[in-house]
Amino acid sequence: MTSLRFSAKGRRVAATLGAVSAGLLVLSACEKPSPVATVTFGSDSVSTDATCYEHDKNLPMKEAAACALKKSAKTIKVKQGETLRVGVDPEVAETGWSLWINGQQATNPYKKTYYSFDGIDLFAPQQGQPAPKTLYVSVVEQNERGDKVKGVWNFKLENADA
Repeated sequence: MTSLRFSAKGRRVAATLGAVSAGLLVLSACEKPSPVATVTFGSDSVSTDATCYEHDKNLPMKEAAACALKKSAKTIKVKQGETLRVGVDPEVAETGWSLWINGQQATNPYKKTYYSFDGIDLFAPQQGQPAPKTLYVSVVEQNERGDKVKGVWNFKLENADA
């Protein structure tokens, strides 16, 4: 009976090939990460991955609207009079993005990676109603016409003055 013996070099080659194969298998199971969006008030910032995102196609508008209503764990406290700053990855800015508040589109799409909303009071009382304690703000990647959506990033804003 003969015995198969591998040289030390042969064992290293076999181990390397096995490790590379396992690595490729693991990578093939991974999804490409979504871009990130960031919201800043004063010196406080919070960033998040997309709540819903399609890399190679568009989200149906009904699905995008439902996604914008999903609650976010990413929370930031906001004082009255602070400037809202929004930052997005360059690939999001290339498509365009808009700001949605409580599931409703509030701005036309921007084509910038950063935009500053000066002098807005998100927590102002409306028509005899008390100031809200919480708002849900979404950054929505959509084209300039607003009819094609690729992604939604959600943030929870808490009124620090309430």
